[in-house]
Amino acid sequence: MTPPLPREVDRAFHALPAPIGKRLLQVRALIFATAAAHEEVGKLTETLKWGEPAYLTDESGSGSTIRLGRLKDSEHAAILFNCKTTLIDTFRERFPDQFEYRQTRALLLDVSGRLPKQPLSVCLSLALTYHLDRRRKR
Repeated sequence: MTPPLPREVDRAFHALPAPIGKRLLQVRALIFATAAAHEEVGKLTETLKWGEPAYLTDESGSGSTIRLGRLKDSEHAAILFNCKTTLIDTFRERFPDQFEYRQTRALLLDVSGRLPKQPLSVCLSLALTYHLDRRRKR
């Protein structure tokens, strides 16, 4: 179940151009659904980082922060990840033609058409369990 939007996060979504905000609200719902499918992720913290909606696994420490926003030079919705992780490289490897990527920090989504839920949920799952996966590999 997707929790109600905290007031400051709601303001951040509504400050975006309408098509981007609408698409990112769909991504928000998928983040919560994906987290709920992984018991080890625990409750997510929803807050703002750099003025953008951000999703943290504070309770479990299982994952890397996911931020939602846009890039200045793009009309796409952006899902932003910590650039010091290997997440974008992993997404590129698994889904080379499914998404557009920017450097090591952003996965870009078209604002129209169907949300690619299956591949996107895999990417979100990898982010939400990033630290768990790295601990298992040690």
